[in-house]
Amino acid sequence: MKNTWHLSEQGFFSDVSETTKSAFFAVAKRTILKKNEYIFHEGDPSKYCYYLQKGAIRIFHFTELGKEPIIFIRNAGELFGLAEIIDSKPRKCNAQAITNLELYTVSKMDFEKLLEDHYSLSRKVMGVLGRRLRYLGEQMENLMICDVHTRVLKLMLYLIHHKFEESDPDQPITVPLNLSQSQIASMTGSCQQTISSILKNLNETGLIKLEKRNLTIMSPAKVMDIIYQNPARISKISCNHQP
Repeated sequence: MKNTWHLSEQGFFSDVSETTKSAFFAVAKRTILKKNEYIFHEGDPSKYCYYLQKGAIRIFHFTELGKEPIIFIRNAGELFGLAEIIDSKPRKCNAQAITNLELYTVSKMDFEKLLEDHYSLSRKVMGVLGRRLRYLGEQMENLMICDVHTRVLKLMLYLIHHKFEESDPDQPITVPLNLSQSQIASMTGSCQQTISSILKNLNETGLIKLEKRNLTIMSPAKVMDIIYQNPARISKISCNHQP
C-alpha cells in the first residue's frame, strides 16, 4: 500500500521494546472521558501528550464564521498532542472525544526524559510526525486538484487506515462511523447536502456500505486502485451523481 503508507499508525508500541513501553506507562496517568468531553482546548499550555487506549477523538479548531474544520481523527493505539509539546507552544487546536475514551497522559517533563533515555521512542515519534506532515500535505493537494468524490473516497480510506495492517485489502473492512455528514463535509471542503448525495451514490455503486453508524469499504484495494491508478473511473461515478 505504497500510496497510503502515511496513514498507517496502528499500534504505536507495536514495534517498541517492552522496556520502553513499560517506562512510558510507568509515568503515565490513566484517564476515562465520556463522548464530547475535551482533552484540551485551543490556546491551552502544552503540558501533556496522550496515548489513546480506547475510543476516538477529533482534532479541530473553531473559525471566526463558527465552522469546525477537523484536522485529524485519532484512534486507539495512537499518540497525540505531540506537535506543541515538543516546542512548548500553546495548543493550536482542540481535542474532543467522539466516543467514550480511555487514555494515558504523560507530562512534558516525563516525555522529554523518555525521549532522552529511549532512542527507539524518539525515532518512533519522528516517524509519526513525518507521516502526519505527509497527510496534511496530501490534504492540501486534494483541495487543489481533486473533485469531491475523490476527496470523500480518500477520507473513507483514512477512516479505516488503522485496520489496514490486520486486514486483507481485498476483503470488506468495517469501522464505526463516528462522524456526522457535516463533519465529513468539513474534512473534504464540501457541504452537507453534497456529502449526503455522494455517500448515497457510493453506496449504490457498491464501493462502500453505510449501515447503523458503521462504514464498510467493500474492497479497499479496489478503492485505492480507482483513486491512484484509474481516476477516470471516478469521473464515471461522478457523472451518475446529481447534486
